[in-house]
Amino acid sequence: MEYLPNILFLIALIVGIGFFTRNVKKLSRNIKLGKDVDVSDNKSQRWQNMLRIALGQTKMVVRPVAGLMHIIVYVGFIIINIEVLEIILDGILGTHRLFSSLGGLYDFLIGSFEVLALLVIVAVVVFWIRRNIIRLKRFIKPEMNGWPKKDGNMILYIEFVLMLLFLTMNAADFQLQQLGAEHYTKAGAFPISQFIVPLLDGLPVSTLMVIERTAWWLHILGILAFLNYLYYSKHLHILLAFPNTYYGRVKPQGEFNNLESVTNEVKLMMDPSADPFAAPPEGASAVPEKFGASDVMDLSWVQLLNAYTCTECGRCTSECPANQTGKKLSPRKIMMDTRDRLEEVGKVMDANKGEFVPDGKQLLGDYISHEEIWACTTCNACVQACPVSIDPLSIIVEMRRYLVMEQSAAPTELNNMMSNIENNGAPWPYNQMDRLNWVNE
Repeated sequence: MEYLPNILFLIALIVGIGFFTRNVKKLSRNIKLGKDVDVSDNKSQRWQNMLRIALGQTKMVVRPVAGLMHIIVYVGFIIINIEVLEIILDGILGTHRLFSSLGGLYDFLIGSFEVLALLVIVAVVVFWIRRNIIRLKRFIKPEMNGWPKKDGNMILYIEFVLMLLFLTMNAADFQLQQLGAEHYTKAGAFPISQFIVPLLDGLPVSTLMVIERTAWWLHILGILAFLNYLYYSKHLHILLAFPNTYYGRVKPQGEFNNLESVTNEVKLMMDPSADPFAAPPEGASAVPEKFGASDVMDLSWVQLLNAYTCTECGRCTSECPANQTGKKLSPRKIMMDTRDRLEEVGKVMDANKGEFVPDGKQLLGDYISHEEIWACTTCNACVQACPVSIDPLSIIVEMRRYLVMEQSAAPTELNNMMSNIENNGAPWPYNQMDRLNWVNE
């Protein structure tokens, strides 16, 4: 029975990490459903982007209040979880405050953890007020109804409780140290939790030990649960922001990619020595590749990574001129819909032993409407605003390509323009000769 707590802890740790590993494998599989794309260029620039944007949070502080609060939560979450290493080792080995031998350094670490825990609690409360009392416009858009709203609040509640448990654990531990309880050697500095200690005055040692152990267990089990909750939450960006910013766009924002098949056809048309009636070279595909994208499998794996990385912060939508003028387009919804469809495809694959069986649905039409994608002005405001280098515009452009080149379903105004370019060499309905008539007037 002496080793029962250690065994139970080890089981909880194995189960928690096991489920997390399973979810990571599922996440990787879903992302790999996308088309392959070469992102091996500009490695130096990519590393700089990752360090500057993901680690340095440079795009978050464009909005100072939210940026500062996010940095506090981000730094607190990362640094305080260094303490998790000690908890894990204590749980496995049956020790208590294993790193206390560090002396003054340990006191400094525990003290700084507590200050950060308090700052995280303050930041979380501010975020909750902004979402639920002030109700900032970007948090009450239609796509945020239901689960997205609950998820956003759930994360705040979890972070609040985890920090409170950490401080409660330390307060009980500190009181036990003062009372000289067995195994509770004096170690650590408690600048914040010492103010909780008066609430524990007069309690017997046995009760204090129950409080300390309960907070300890709930804290570590809560962290393991939160680790597995990430897959189902917008907080997945904690893990994916780094690869997403590394693989993010490094070309100028206004530069669109060309379809290789179309480029080759144009080159053939411009080559005076080319025979348009010549037989295709050996090995050439008889069926041309699909133009654009109608479903998630038609997108690149980088675009699917973008969808999973979306923080649902709404900065893209708040900057979108189409959305500001009341149009249906919301770049955030584009990313959320892409992720939801990808998750649906993953569930179909899970039910069919890893193979995708057509389910009669697709991203374009069932999730994202034609009205949404044609409302886009391709201004790149959403791309510029995103704090983790997500590119909603690239998905919109691919779906437009599908409608134009596969379905001939462009709006009438666009069809007229393309016809004018084909016939007159310009978007206007005047031939080349008539366009210069104004000179003679």
